[in-house]
Amino acid sequence: MLDQNSYTTDEFSKKAVEATIKIGFILLLLSWCFNIIQPFINPLVWGMIIAVALYPFYQKLSVTLGGREKLTSTLITTVLILIIIGPCVFLADMISQNAQDLAQKLNTGNFSIPAPTENVASWPLIGKPLFKFWQLAATNLSEALETLAPQLKEITKWLISASVSTMVAILQSLVSVIICGMLLINAKTSHKLAISIGNRLAGENGKDLTTLSIATIRGVARGVLGVALIQSFLAGIGFFYADIPGAGILTILCLFVAIVQLPTFILLLPIIIYVFSIHSTVFATLFMVWMIVVGLLDNVLKPILMGRGIDIPMAVIFIGAIGGMMFSGIIGLFVGAIILALSYKLFLSWLNEQV
Repeated sequence: MLDQNSYTTDEFSKKAVEATIKIGFILLLLSWCFNIIQPFINPLVWGMIIAVALYPFYQKLSVTLGGREKLTSTLITTVLILIIIGPCVFLADMISQNAQDLAQKLNTGNFSIPAPTENVASWPLIGKPLFKFWQLAATNLSEALETLAPQLKEITKWLISASVSTMVAILQSLVSVIICGMLLINAKTSHKLAISIGNRLAGENGKDLTTLSIATIRGVARGVLGVALIQSFLAGIGFFYADIPGAGILTILCLFVAIVQLPTFILLLPIIIYVFSIHSTVFATLFMVWMIVVGLLDNVLKPILMGRGIDIPMAVIFIGAIGGMMFSGIIGLFVGAIILALSYKLFLSWLNEQV
């Protein structure tokens, strides 16, 4: 009897050690794989989101082109790359020209800041201090810069960091677009794989959860990101046409504000006031009407593009966008909003099943 118990204990110990080694090896392998693919997680997820969002368009275009799936995917990928590279080249050229003009003016001593109009002093809250500083900068620029020296150092550091982050985001976006093209070509296989994973995780409800996931991704991509891109693009046209300083940066800020679901008027209103201070009343009025249309555009487009049954609380989108950007940079601004919205809808679906 003792020998049998001893044998059983030894066998259990051997199996426990063997199981521990196997589990440890699997965890080590998973950790290793994660560390290898970690730099590509954001581009991969973003590429998958773009592919899911564009698949209905991909299908229609493929039929138009006679079922040539590779040609359709290549065409969409090329257009997306041009959409990413085009504005980047334009902004880089504009910044380069502005920097050269500024350097030339500083070297020749011709750099000057126009004096503010009396209308600036009448602005609420910030009018008087802004008028005084603006007037000082117009008459004695070096003294004005000395008063802002500590802030300028911090701004310079932030600009350098932001520039590096932007370059990384552009590269990640290009990789995401290439991944998107590859997924579109293998869309049917990818869809079957998604259903298989859903069935493995949720059993009989796997297909329904996969369908819900696809609908949520498309709804948020169109209703949040799509509307934000349209708003910022139209706002950018107004900024550049009105010759507003830093129009490119303001356009990006408008995109950020729209994605996090804040009213774009918090950015557009100060710009409208500024335009009234530097342009004629007729031009400023037309600019104001254009910006009001841009600011109200989301109320019209969002219900149309987001689709029914994809109601996502503003707080979820806001937290997802901000948290995603803090976690993984500019790409996270887009990915975070969609991932958290998707998680929210899946959680509600799971919750309803338990009731």
